[in-house]
Amino acid sequence: MIIASAPTTMRAAVLYGPGDLRVVDRPVPRPGPEDVLVRVEMCGACGTDLKIVDGHFPQTPPFGEFTPGHEWTGVVVETGSTVDEFQPGDRVCIEAHRGCGRCANCLVGRYTACLNYGNPAKGHRASGMTANGGFAEYVVHHVSALYHLPAELSAEDAVLITTAGTGLYGLDVAGGYIVGQDVAIFGPGPVGLMTAQVCRAMGAARVILVGTRPSRLELGAKLGVRHTINSSEVDPVRAVLELTGEQGVDLAIEASGGLGTPQQCAEVTKRGGKILFVAFYRDSVQLDLSAVVRKDITMYTSRGEGRNNVQRAVALAASGQLRGKELVTHRFPLDQIAEAFRVMREREGDPVKVVVVP
Repeated sequence: MIIASAPTTMRAAVLYGPGDLRVVDRPVPRPGPEDVLVRVEMCGACGTDLKIVDGHFPQTPPFGEFTPGHEWTGVVVETGSTVDEFQPGDRVCIEAHRGCGRCANCLVGRYTACLNYGNPAKGHRASGMTANGGFAEYVVHHVSALYHLPAELSAEDAVLITTAGTGLYGLDVAGGYIVGQDVAIFGPGPVGLMTAQVCRAMGAARVILVGTRPSRLELGAKLGVRHTINSSEVDPVRAVLELTGEQGVDLAIEASGGLGTPQQCAEVTKRGGKILFVAFYRDSVQLDLSAVVRKDITMYTSRGEGRNNVQRAVALAASGQLRGKELVTHRFPLDQIAEAFRVMREREGDPVKVVVVP
């Protein structure tokens, strides 16, 4: 079904080599039977995109063919022949990952760990990672990884919903039930800030946000986090222990990617507690694993937004318990995407979430 004829060509950012991202004319993709063609309203950029653009991310399509961008939102333009869940004109947000739907992991909702990851012949797609993504005017996406966007949510909110799904999935993997528990979150970037809001919504007793940039900690406080710690000014381990009566937190969430932060997580987690890792690291980390074992701490990792947690994020955002728009600090038109990435890389103007608008 078509609401209005899409053009035959579009503008899209194509990666031609490490650091060589060019905005060029490309054919508008056509949806298959289970696909939806979406006109992109906005696409967020994140640290993973920096790795992709630098050529340091595995299983991306060949240079000269690939469009990154995995945090996008838009309006349905055309639906495939079997799609009746969406209609042209619907506003949508996404899960970046669409598993193959046939492997053991996908069947239990762990499609971000799909055993056929990167194999399009078996149905796997990760928008902007292993398949063309949202730094373009139009993008095709599988119907199973799309969600209706409620009218009260803006495009800025929508580009952070996938990010919130990452935090929700991590909490899901780590057991999910945090009512009345103390949680420390290291790294007040977009993942950390959205996860902090999720923890408040899920009834955590204390949510403690740890970081080095005052502006991000202030933003966390505006979003409802009562306890913030600037680890460039005080010893974060000592500060967390003082807040928790020397016992430590029930759950430490590592969202910073700092090489020394996993050790800090181990030191602030109480005996029998948990550590959740959702960050990627530029190099090997150092961690006193014997101390983790002595304290009987359980460690979890999660990648992306599995187990339908984006749908949960949509519900939380629609109820006002998740605020994404306030994280969007910089906007660039698609033709200035190189400048957007420069601002991110150099942290010019203290960006939190940079978005690109086709």
